[in-house]
Amino acid sequence: MNKKCCRLDSGTKLPAVPENKKVVVQEQENDWPSHWPLLSALMILLVMLILEFGFSYKPQFPLNLIIYSLAYLLAGYNVLGLAFRKAMRLDFFNEFFLMSVATIGAFSIGSYSEGVAVMVFYSIGEWFQDAAVNRAKRSIKALLDIRPDQVTVLRDGKTAVIDPRKAAIGDLIQVKAGEKVALDGELRSDTAVFNTAALTGESKPDSKRRGETVLAGMINLDRVSEIEVKSLFTDSKLSKILEMVQDATARKSQTQLFMSGFAKVYTPIVFALAVLVCFTPYFFTPDYNFQQWFYRALVFLVISCPCALVVSIPLGYFGGIGLASRNGILFKGSNFLDVMTTIDTIVMDKTGTLTKGVFKVQQVVTAGIGEKELIAIAAAIEASSSHPIAKAIAAYAGEGSSKMKATDVQEIAGHGLKGNVNGKIVLAGNSKLLAKFDVNYPPKVDELVDTVVVLALDGTYAGYITISDELKEDAQQAIQRMHQMNIQTVMLSGDKSAVTAKVASLLGIDKNYGDLLPDGKVEQVQKLKDQGRRIAFIGDGVNDAPVIALADAGIAMGGLGSDATIETADIVIQNDQPSKITAAIQVGRISKRIVWQNIILAMVVKVAVLSLGAGGIANLWEAVIADVGVALIAILNAVRIQKMKIM
Repeated sequence: MNKKCCRLDSGTKLPAVPENKKVVVQEQENDWPSHWPLLSALMILLVMLILEFGFSYKPQFPLNLIIYSLAYLLAGYNVLGLAFRKAMRLDFFNEFFLMSVATIGAFSIGSYSEGVAVMVFYSIGEWFQDAAVNRAKRSIKALLDIRPDQVTVLRDGKTAVIDPRKAAIGDLIQVKAGEKVALDGELRSDTAVFNTAALTGESKPDSKRRGETVLAGMINLDRVSEIEVKSLFTDSKLSKILEMVQDATARKSQTQLFMSGFAKVYTPIVFALAVLVCFTPYFFTPDYNFQQWFYRALVFLVISCPCALVVSIPLGYFGGIGLASRNGILFKGSNFLDVMTTIDTIVMDKTGTLTKGVFKVQQVVTAGIGEKELIAIAAAIEASSSHPIAKAIAAYAGEGSSKMKATDVQEIAGHGLKGNVNGKIVLAGNSKLLAKFDVNYPPKVDELVDTVVVLALDGTYAGYITISDELKEDAQQAIQRMHQMNIQTVMLSGDKSAVTAKVASLLGIDKNYGDLLPDGKVEQVQKLKDQGRRIAFIGDGVNDAPVIALADAGIAMGGLGSDATIETADIVIQNDQPSKITAAIQVGRISKRIVWQNIILAMVVKVAVLSLGAGGIANLWEAVIADVGVALIAILNAVRIQKMKIM
């Protein structure tokens, strides 16, 4: 979207994130328009008005024309230049041309001070608008542009400081206490503590252990830590987040699209009405005075400038995107702020969304074998698997299980594993695996709700291990908040129906469906859409990407989520907290409310002053004060979004 009401005729999309911090400083300085000519014009105008009204001294022609013309050119050279360039492209219906016509018209009838005042105060309004928009852009960039420009790499036993773009996957980097992590990787030190606020919006320190993921942008709070690089600089989650935010401001909301189209129609209509105000009274008024009605037409043109609307609306959405980013929520476009205000049904995946995706052993039941031996055997055969269940068993077994080794391990799809441990044929999997090999087991195993790993040794049932996922701390609070917002909640899961129903019952979720493959999730969401529901879907796995794409608003859990899911999603929750879902809705509602406050304020004031101007009651001074005043109020109203707090 083109920034229609700023003195620099540029797009509102943020420029590419600079790679050098010095460039950022220079860019911030250049964002501000040169204000000394404008201040000089303001001083000349004030001096002339003081002389005229305070000391009853009014310079005569041509001295007054020369003085006011100087002030006019100092204040309006940018506006006049833009109006001329647009006119050369046959674009006459814009606010720059409108202001140029109105002020030059004022000079043509001898209203020099009023013509200068219109241009000075209009330019001051533009100056504040530029500053507010640039501040909104920079607040988003400054929030996320935290990538270090150097990194310490350990190579051949020596350290070297290099550009993070030159680091390779597999390199070992060293991060000192207080330094930012430059690249995504895995922690190779035993433990470390990181501040993740820049990525997640959470100030609470995050403790990491060896092998856990560390992301670029985190700050090392503890001691010197070593991290093995797992992704290139351009592929880090932080780099992708920056790209998302850069693109976000270019995606226009429906309100912005409407107002852009409205401005294109509105401006020529205003020109036509101004012409009618000027010439129509000639046919109906016996004592028609051209100068009087021409003046009223000029008032009409000044007050009709759509600046307050065109600038304050995108500024309101910039503020919403910035507010969300500070709270660990990334909107990929202002259009999704609007979408979130319409959501009446939230559909959620279970694992990784409402639960931590970290499985723990809950119960071990044996038959004819000791508990430690059963766990050691299970850990040995599961050692070759990277499945979360296998990791949970290995963690529960501890170091003692490493004495046993499994051989000839084969995976039986949809059932489990078969292998040889210390000379015994071991089956480890679900009850269907034992049934497949004609091994008898107690019927109660099929009645268990939690995930169950059943074991058999040499064709004889040996016991089972129950494993379950942990609920996230704020999951119940999130569901309660959704219900307070009159939003229906639905949970979909590939886990078995009994487990899904148990979690849904604990959290108070309205509907739940288990045993679903990816196409089953798509089918359930499509059914809801066919009922006319407005749906937000939240997930984290690769299998959730199709459903996220189908939903009206697709939300990805950015910490645990797969790259495919994050790429497909419209909104990314960086800290994986389900309570941020309702926060995203709240940000959308705040943004939309303030945008419409600005629209209504601007339209009411403009219609009132347009009527007064056409009737000869309002003059050019009142018109420009009303126009600039409304613009400033709208801007201040939009800017305050960035200071708000959300639950």
